[in-house]
Amino acid sequence: MSALALPEPIAAYFAAEHNPEALAHCFTAQAVMKDEGHTYTGINAIKAFMAEASAKYSATSVPFAIEREDGYQIVRTNVSGNFPGSPIVLSYRFRLERGLIASLEITA
Repeated sequence: MSALALPEPIAAYFAAEHNPEALAHCFTAQAVMKDEGHTYTGINAIKAFMAEASAKYSATSVPFAIEREDGYQIVRTNVSGNFPGSPIVLSYRFRLERGLIASLEITA
């Protein structure tokens, strides 16, 4: 089985999933992230959310498919961790800008 070829900022995002400081370097300064019914705008807000989620859920994400649609990269991912319904398949909808993540929406 070959590894899934992800664009660099998306690969860096998944590689740094438990390191909020490293995750922050994947996003543009004004990036917007939507997850769990909330919207986080800017690197500091995204970093704070990711640190809290990492500590709370200890989730591990394994991307298994990618498709491109209307300027977005949609990555399907198996996610397991300390949360009801684990494991689950989530969709990560990335919009890239100048080699960084400008927006990310995570949905079930």
